[in-house]
Amino acid sequence: MMTRNPENSRMIKLIVILGSVTPPGRLLKALATMTAAAQAADPALEIDLVNLADVRIAFADGRAPEVYGDDTAMVVNRVAAADIVVLASPVYRASFIGALKNLLDHLPVETLMGKPCGIVAMGATTHHFLGVEWHLRDVLTWFGAIVAPTGVYLSSADFVEGNLVDSASADLSALADTLIRLRTIAPDAGKPLGPIPLSAGRR
Repeated sequence: MMTRNPENSRMIKLIVILGSVTPPGRLLKALATMTAAAQAADPALEIDLVNLADVRIAFADGRAPEVYGDDTAMVVNRVAAADIVVLASPVYRASFIGALKNLLDHLPVETLMGKPCGIVAMGATTHHFLGVEWHLRDVLTWFGAIVAPTGVYLSSADFVEGNLVDSASADLSALADTLIRLRTIAPDAGKPLGPIPLSAGRR
């Protein structure tokens, strides 16, 4: 069944943000698997991939994104236009990478408020599988996002000769399906599901 935005019948957009500034590798391949699964579940879904290694994002200092003169405003606008958001990060010092946090620091609270969000993390081993989850969920709660109950954690064992094993592909497909289903209960853009988060103030 085709997914449409109930406000204006436009197609639903899924944005995937690869929070890494190193050359693309296994995490990018994993995200391609996930977006392919999402497209198979809903052929009408629009897919947008932002690889932070390919764009220039200024250090967030409180100014409007438009004043930096680089890719900051363009990326912020792409996130704002999305209906579903996936944030992917390698594990770096037991948390998600700073380049992704810097992008999140640029986003107005309404950019993610009330939107289904999924988390994909990757590390060398499973020892830090909750590091990205814990820290990124805290930030997404600040935005009032609708975070999928579980994310996907990938380790070196999930790749054989550079290819994902079946169980990892199944997890990514399940996350994509969950986010598409969460979109059916998501509120209008920029509105929370539940109380307005304190970060947005009282209205």
